[in-house]
Amino acid sequence: MPLPSSSPHSAVQPMGRIPPCDLLSEAKAAEIEAEAETILAEIGINFADHPEALARWQAVGAQVQGERVYLPRGLARKLCQTAPARFVQHAANPARDVEIGGARPVTAPVYGPPFVQDPVAGRRDARFGDFQLLMRLAQACDSVTHAGGTLCEPTDLPLETRHLDMLLAHATLSDKPFMGASTDPERARDSIAFAKILFGYEGTELPVLLSALINIGSPLSFDATMSRCLELYAQAGQATVISAYAIMGATAPVTVEGALAQALAEVMAGIAYAQLIRSGAPVIFGLYASALDLRTGASIFASPEVTQLTIAAGQLARRLGVPYRAGGCLTGAFQSDAHAGYEAAGSLWASQLAGVDFMLHGCGWLESGLATSAEKFVLDADQLSAMLRQYGGIAAPSGAALAALREVGPGGHYLGAQETLAEGQARLWKSEVVEDRPFDAWDHAGRPDTVWHAHQRVSALLQTYQPPALAPERRAALEAFVARRKAEIQRG
Repeated sequence: MPLPSSSPHSAVQPMGRIPPCDLLSEAKAAEIEAEAETILAEIGINFADHPEALARWQAVGAQVQGERVYLPRGLARKLCQTAPARFVQHAANPARDVEIGGARPVTAPVYGPPFVQDPVAGRRDARFGDFQLLMRLAQACDSVTHAGGTLCEPTDLPLETRHLDMLLAHATLSDKPFMGASTDPERARDSIAFAKILFGYEGTELPVLLSALINIGSPLSFDATMSRCLELYAQAGQATVISAYAIMGATAPVTVEGALAQALAEVMAGIAYAQLIRSGAPVIFGLYASALDLRTGASIFASPEVTQLTIAAGQLARRLGVPYRAGGCLTGAFQSDAHAGYEAAGSLWASQLAGVDFMLHGCGWLESGLATSAEKFVLDADQLSAMLRQYGGIAAPSGAALAALREVGPGGHYLGAQETLAEGQARLWKSEVVEDRPFDAWDHAGRPDTVWHAHQRVSALLQTYQPPALAPERRAALEAFVARRKAEIQRG
């Protein structure tokens, strides 16, 4: 990307992406890419319980032994060349469409936790009411630009049909882009059919209305559910986030280089298979990165090695020519405490340096993804707001600094300067959850902590939340689809 113009005639510096970090030298990046090719050619990758996938691979020159696929060197990368470098995912509200792979990252909330941290009841099973609350927060927080998918697992609903309730909640509580189900091929079909009703499409040629998470069974395995869901979304021209599950020391090698080579091999195989299904199918290079504490079995986030893995994988994704997914405010902490704060900040900064395009688990992540809370959601969303502000560039009119200096002069102050009075609050980002009163005022108020402030922020957002506009006939059609599919599923 060219640097912004430094011409004195430029009124405002255009928005520019913070340059990502290329952690690997050219030689080391090429070496890891060669190692990934060797993994695919000599060790192979499993496509379990999916004979159609094995036949497709054989048809393009791969060797198949049982469920193991061996890809000749260069085959996967060649197939990946038809994947787009960027694409738009549409929202019910066109003003909320997002470009994935564009000038700034797309931010989505936590995905999949079965538990919530309740301020009153503590840790408990997640319920549909929690899902709806988090959906409202996702809609209300401007720094969350994508509504995600399974914001929490509503364990009080039947497993076979809860995906339908979640889809309907996405359509009625938010007008941002969202993700389809990938826990079963039939649920993927339901998601695509639901999106066609929501967006008013009847044919088979669709723009990108959905994205879906395809988790690789690291090391080096696609189970039938993931590979079949990948097929369905690719056939429909919908986006897939093909994610390696790299826990160093557990599901990936303990070294950064080994984890990178395995993840690259896994993701290239998934992207290549998507292109076999439909050339040009939109994909995202995904990575879930953590390390295993070999003493306790706990997941580690924001460590030097995990940070290196996150940043270097982004470089490999850019070299492959596809958008990159990384995590956001990740932590192993059980509650929103200092542990959660520093791990989340470190994880967020690593993803930013990595050049992340699609940030999944951007807000609300606790306990290594097992839990979420509304308070952690808004604390993280606050940090996302600061991150996105940084992507705005230095947008000040040329000559503004000199005008203020001439007004104030040596020995003065800027409190009463015209620029400060006119634009001071707008120019300076301010947190919505940080205590900013003097000590005496804070002490007199009972010394409220950050979680207290977050709880107040949650209440304020919910009080001002407004559901998006949805045409009554469109809503009726969606509700009828959900009711029909529930009846069909219950009949078996």
